[in-house]
Amino acid sequence: MKKVFVISLGGSQIFIDNKINVSYLKKFKSIIKRYFFKYKFVIVTGGGSVARTYINGLKSIDANVKLQNFAGISVTRTNARFISYFFGEDCLEGVPHTMSNLKKMLNKKNIVFTGALEYHPNQTSDSTAAQIAREFNGEFINITNVDGLFSSNPLKNKNAKLIKEVSWRELYKIASKIAFHPGQHFVLDQVASKIILDEKIKTYIIGNDLRNLVKVIEGKKFRGTLIEG
Repeated sequence: MKKVFVISLGGSQIFIDNKINVSYLKKFKSIIKRYFFKYKFVIVTGGGSVARTYINGLKSIDANVKLQNFAGISVTRTNARFISYFFGEDCLEGVPHTMSNLKKMLNKKNIVFTGALEYHPNQTSDSTAAQIAREFNGEFINITNVDGLFSSNPLKNKNAKLIKEVSWRELYKIASKIAFHPGQHFVLDQVASKIILDEKIKTYIIGNDLRNLVKVIEGKKFRGTLIEG
């Protein structure tokens, strides 16, 4: 099989300020279409603010955490369907809900769109992306709303420093200090970080500037965080 890039596309890149981020998604589509004859891509969509809205609604009535997770999973799958339509794929078979289903689709296509797969506790779409990267011995690209992994939250602390490189173990140490909650907003969740460590998956965290996506695919220097070693 061709080299596989697994891209976790955060919900914040899809839906912003109560509308679809059309101009951004057009650029994203153009980049993936440029390379999909050379590589295979699995696009894993997150739930973003829409998922958090549903999750918070369930929290307000003290619904259990499993139901909150189900609400988030549903949004990731809706986003995957939408992105497949945005790419002009009619996707009659829907989006995969299991790894075996995803395998069958990727054997036939160069691009597969998916949200979360089977339910597992304490996971986000990043965990799904890490599992897929493990399954296909691929590289994992996490596109989020900040430029990479920082010393502290750059959205709250303007003095936060970008960490350009970090080891698999160090990333896991950082992530494991954070208590999981449905709809959490951290660059990589705890389960994803553990999979990346165990399987030694080369991982990139980049922000909204899609020029960095091109640089990662082409193996060039980029702005963001490389997780390796």
